[in-house]
Amino acid sequence: MSPQPPPADRPDLRADCGSCFGLCCVALPFSRSADFAADKPAGTPCGHLRDDYRCGIHDRLRDSGYPGCTVYDCFGAGQKVSQVTFGGRGWREEPDSARRMYEVFPVMRQLQELLRYAAEALDLAAAGPVRGELRRAYDRIEALTRGDAESVLRADVAAERAALGVLLGGASELVRASVPGRRKDHRGADLMGARLRGALFVTQAQVDGARGDGSTRLPAGLRRPAHW
Repeated sequence: MSPQPPPADRPDLRADCGSCFGLCCVALPFSRSADFAADKPAGTPCGHLRDDYRCGIHDRLRDSGYPGCTVYDCFGAGQKVSQVTFGGRGWREEPDSARRMYEVFPVMRQLQELLRYAAEALDLAAAGPVRGELRRAYDRIEALTRGDAESVLRADVAAERAALGVLLGGASELVRASVPGRRKDHRGADLMGARLRGALFVTQAQVDGARGDGSTRLPAGLRRPAHW
């Protein structure tokens, strides 16, 4: 069996806008700010969303005043809600399903984010002692994402996040145990603007929102942002 690609390269754990009904452009709200050029309430399509569910300014989002869109990552929730939960039936074609789809999307996004972290932890060689528990957690959360709309909405995301957090903490400790020197515990700290060299569980969205240049080294599977 060939090895799995890094989590950030797995199609099921990263956004595939071509298989999504533009859910992040409709379901989510945003306010006019440095990140967004206009106000948009939840459930209302962005003015730049085309009839084919594609963004009309995707190739110039930053220049158009929408850098917030460039750092958003649904972790594959968009296509899973569109193609799995709702069986490929869009909110334009079936407007009666629109409200439910918008409710499911942010829940699915949280579950997919947990899968992304669990997948990365499973790839860590040092995480062997907790790999079995991590695999069971991954399979349990994955099963939740495969249910119908009602079962996804019933998912206890907070409980799943707390349970997985314990396992991720254990995996992190196992990895850091091999690093010499004193290790600080940053759990619960405000890391805005901090230098996170050597950080585990970094996502593409975090990289896209960070400052870097041509010399910045990235973990396998993460893309170098075009604006660096």
